[in-house]
Amino acid sequence: MSQSELLTSVQGGLGVITLNRPKAVNALSHNMITLLDDALTEFENNDEVHAVLIRGSGDRGLCSGGDVVTLHKSAAENDLAGAAPFFREEYILNHRIYEYPKPYIAIMNGLVLGGGVGVSVPGSHRVVTDSTKLGMPEVGIGFSPDVGGVYYLANTPGKVGNYMALTGSQASGADAVYAGLADVRVPDERIEALVQRLESITGPDQVDAILAEFNETQKSALEHESTWIDEVFGAETVEDILTGVQTVAAQENEVAQKALKAFQRHSPTALKVSLEAVRRAAELSLAETLVQDLRTTMHAVAGTELAEGIRAQLIDKDRNPQWNPAQLTDVTDEAVQAFFGPVDGIDDLVID
Repeated sequence: MSQSELLTSVQGGLGVITLNRPKAVNALSHNMITLLDDALTEFENNDEVHAVLIRGSGDRGLCSGGDVVTLHKSAAENDLAGAAPFFREEYILNHRIYEYPKPYIAIMNGLVLGGGVGVSVPGSHRVVTDSTKLGMPEVGIGFSPDVGGVYYLANTPGKVGNYMALTGSQASGADAVYAGLADVRVPDERIEALVQRLESITGPDQVDAILAEFNETQKSALEHESTWIDEVFGAETVEDILTGVQTVAAQENEVAQKALKAFQRHSPTALKVSLEAVRRAAELSLAETLVQDLRTTMHAVAGTELAEGIRAQLIDKDRNPQWNPAQLTDVTDEAVQAFFGPVDGIDDLVID
């Protein structure tokens, strides 16, 4: 197995996968997707491996997302054929993790963003910590949440999913457990002890009890804000949601004030597509959501917003994207619905 971007080992009864790009907070390259899939096959076929554990190298987080700097070239050139294989393989991997036959334990410390959500949240056992910052920030680069993220956001309590999708906000470990995006919260200083205990398992049925032993619950700040979030983010349109956020922000609510600033930074098109994606996902399976994701992603690559968002945030870093259209009212429903239709020259995703 490659020693550069992904490491694997068998420790007792545990197959360990380490994402190994610490300088990039383990951002997923195409090569890492392939290696991760190979590792899952290897561990699935190894009878001595009773569970799989995935973690990130370094102390900054599990995974900061996909390698969007590489994606920028495809988006800038509208190169759908060049971009499609990465996303197609990534989404198939996301679904494989969801259906993996052995316990799949994700250590979700630090940053768990975008593609990092895709290799953790679909797993059977999601472990967050006190350093966890989990989010789907795609709307900030003119994109909508992918990797099946909207499936999970659609199934959060109340309208928390709409809030997370439209603001790109990062959930703490306690918030992630409240939102159903994680199962247990373990303090960072106890993670190594947890891993050592998991290495000692002699069967997959022992994982639940070990995680329960290490679990330390904490009140969720997001749950504390849920009353106004459910009311405001349950509005029919993004424009109405924005009006509601402005009203709550004017009452000196710091969470609403941060949400308002996020709205003002984000692509109007991406905001509307993201809300529609979450709403549609409420009626879909994960597999169906991933089919939807490939369509919305390829339409984004074919458009202008994604390339401009990556340029402003990650290439030139001027933090001044020139969105087009620049106003919510100029984004038509027809333009939004087009993101969910077939993409010329790109076959729909097929998940066996």
